[in-house]
Amino acid sequence: VQLQASGGGLVQAGDSLRISCRAFGQVSRGWNLGWFRQAPAKEREPVATISWSRGTTAYTDSVVGRFTISRDTANNMLYLQMNNLKPEDTAVYSCAVDPRGSGRLEVTDYSYWGQGTQVTVSS
Repeated sequence: VQLQASGGGLVQAGDSLRISCRAFGQVSRGWNLGWFRQAPAKEREPVATISWSRGTTAYTDSVVGRFTISRDTANNMLYLQMNNLKPEDTAVYSCAVDPRGSGRLEVTDYSYWGQGTQVTVSS
């Protein structure tokens, strides 16, 4: 499977933005798909994950209550709705697959990394 993220842009603090990730190829029901981000000079960090079949979600603490991960299994699409954006959310956001469906927010669980999309939040 190949993943491609899109929808990033430049927004102001407090704004909302929805980014998307298209999966090209078959997505297994047992997989988890996740969103990750990497800011300049920082390590990649997990943002959210969702079970492809059950829709069960998990979020990193800093985005709880602001971000919502969802998926459209019929069209192989993954989304991240981001509300009340903050300057510290500025990063390149990427999507990836956890083939074992662990549901954990661990970067090392994920593979098939897609090309990211830049999200920039101005203060």
